[in-house]
Amino acid sequence: MLNLVNLLIPVKGEAYYALRMGLSVSLIVLMAISAITAIVLVLLQPSNSSGIDALGGSSETFFGKNKGKSIEAKMKKWTWICLAVLVVLAIVFYVLQIESLWT
Repeated sequence: MLNLVNLLIPVKGEAYYALRMGLSVSLIVLMAISAITAIVLVLLQPSNSSGIDALGGSSETFFGKNKGKSIEAKMKKWTWICLAVLVVLAIVFYVLQIESLWT
C-alpha cells in the first residue's frame, strides 16, 4: 500500500487527501479489472491465420467458416470496450494527479 501512496501528491487538508486517495485507489482497481478482462478476452479469441491447415490445402465450407463469427465479433467488441474504458480511466487518473485541482 505504500507504493500506492507514493503515487499521490500531498494536498492541503485531510478531507481532500482522503477524497483524493479514495478516488485514486478506486480508479487503479477499476483499471486493473479492465486490463485483466481485456487480456483474458484477447487470449480467448481464435487467431486469424489458417496456420498449418494452409499446407494441406483443405477447403472449408460456408457453414464451417462462419460458425463462430458471432461469438468472435462479440469478443472483439468487448475487447475494444474494455480497452476504451482503460484509456478513459487512465486519463482521469492522470488528471486527478494535477495539484492545482486540489488546492
